[in-house]
Amino acid sequence: MSKRTRCARCERPIKTCLCADLVELSCNYRLIILQDPKEAKHALSSAPILEKSIVGAQRVIGEVFDPVSLLGEGWQSNSLLIYPHEKSLSQQQAVEQNFKNLILLDGTWRKVARMLHLNPWLSELPCFAIDSSYESQYLIRKSPRADGLSTIEAAVKVLNDLHSTSEKTDQAKNGQTFDSILGAFNKMIEFQISAMGSDTFNKNYSSNTNHSPNKNHSS
Repeated sequence: MSKRTRCARCERPIKTCLCADLVELSCNYRLIILQDPKEAKHALSSAPILEKSIVGAQRVIGEVFDPVSLLGEGWQSNSLLIYPHEKSLSQQQAVEQNFKNLILLDGTWRKVARMLHLNPWLSELPCFAIDSSYESQYLIRKSPRADGLSTIEAAVKVLNDLHSTSEKTDQAKNGQTFDSILGAFNKMIEFQISAMGSDTFNKNYSSNTNHSPNKNHSS
């Protein structure tokens, strides 16, 4: 059987092309997504959408990473890891330190824990945690944590937090947020729910949220 034709831009099957909803925004940081190899094979991964939505974003697939080749000299002081930690920086502290790199870890909680174990240098980085009250719209994948977010949702929340007091980007100057990045993500979810049918969705995923699968989810 021949493979389905894919869109050259969004790399999705033509039938579920996301290009109409893709946006590309600039930000104050170099966004780096360290992705577990198994997650990279998942058809519903949000990281590829995120990579295409932020100018200069880089998705690196692997298990072990070299900080110097990835981040350059001075990586300890110019990089911020997006991960919950008891000594996480406040929003003001994170903005004032003028970090160059934002690092996101993409994988299940178990895979992310393994990534941290295999890359002890990550523990040397300052951390920034996401507000646990933020509700995920990732209706078609299950998380063992109530505060679990997809990588793209985490990135949007962080970018909104760190740019809210900045005037270095067109988005900040115009009072805009990074929420529009979620348009393609939400469309991917809608396509998948439509393909599986409402009965299957309600049977397997309705506990994820009280939202109806037919509702147009917005950021």
